[in-house]
Amino acid sequence: MNLALLLPAGLVALAALLLPLLIHLARRSEQRITDFAALRWLSAKPQPRRKHRFDERLLLLLRVLLIAALALLLARPVLHGQPDHSAWIVAAPGVGVDALRNAGGATNAQRHWLAPGFPGIDEHMPVPAQPIASLVRELDASLPAGAPLTVLVPAAIDGADAERPKLSRRIDWRIVPAASHTTVSTTATQAPVVMVRHAPEGTQALRYLRAAGVAWHASSLTQAGDTQPGATRLVTVATATQPLDAGTRNLVWLVPGPVPTHILDWIKAGGQALLDVDSDVAGISAATPLWRDDQGNVLVHGMPLGRGRVMQWTRAWSPDAMPQLLESDFPNRLRALFADPESPPARVDARNYRPTVGARPYPETPRPLSPWLIGLIAALFVVERWLANSPRRGTTA
Repeated sequence: MNLALLLPAGLVALAALLLPLLIHLARRSEQRITDFAALRWLSAKPQPRRKHRFDERLLLLLRVLLIAALALLLARPVLHGQPDHSAWIVAAPGVGVDALRNAGGATNAQRHWLAPGFPGIDEHMPVPAQPIASLVRELDASLPAGAPLTVLVPAAIDGADAERPKLSRRIDWRIVPAASHTTVSTTATQAPVVMVRHAPEGTQALRYLRAAGVAWHASSLTQAGDTQPGATRLVTVATATQPLDAGTRNLVWLVPGPVPTHILDWIKAGGQALLDVDSDVAGISAATPLWRDDQGNVLVHGMPLGRGRVMQWTRAWSPDAMPQLLESDFPNRLRALFADPESPPARVDARNYRPTVGARPYPETPRPLSPWLIGLIAALFVVERWLANSPRRGTTA
């Protein structure tokens, strides 16, 4: 272990060590003159010159140590080198706790779950789909060099990213059976629910939007294996004067002119709005293309607005201006505009996800000694005050 100073200039404060020395020289024990009747008429004789000496040496030593500790605190001392090189055995969520306990290793090996904070084995198993790669990299960076690391993973890993982890050390990557109660949850893709608000002159687009809603509903029934004609309305239509539906974040705005302030506020709060070609909103002309025709012409462009997104058609809602309205894939293309971005695949085969070696070793994080110095300074100050105010001291130093 090596001691280092992050701010060596702080040692300049050691010059303050002269203060207690000067104070003790200037405030030596006071000599009070007492007049005696029998000696008052005698002439005073010159006294021999006294040598400079330090009184209250223990108190002086404490004050010198106190100032030295303060100067060292200003220099921010740190200690390099981690004494604890015990082995770590971590298990990804999904691995049974028995496999973690029976993983072998040294008797002093630390056993933890591969989850944020690295909880101990005695705590509850974390939920699945943890960021495995990030956690392994974090553990590689935090453990001292040379500390053995064993990682237990199931055959299929949830929470993987697009790149195999690259570590600074070789680890024991073990594939063990998953816990019997572990299940993998899947979420089916749901069709969006869209509300339409239109002006009297915007009714020509309603037929295409309603047809798209019917297609979405039929596709949802097919994916779910349901043969019942459900009454879910994926496209709701109302005039522009009607308030927006609560809980719906997708809007088709078929009203010409400037977009009202309350609609813009709704978008900024997290809504998604598809505007008519004649609607007006600031900055939309420089938006990003979202849908192009076969010739590369932009049909829909959009941009973020607050926590939401605003999109706009570049053509009128008519087959003459936009033949895509009559194409069979129009419902799917319209659905894609309102769909949330899909998450990248995060489930991989553990055999193909074994970490590689070759990353640059992480520098060891030095341990600051400031907390210990603060405690020492507090103790020295308490003792110094007790000695300075001790009743057995005849004078004040």
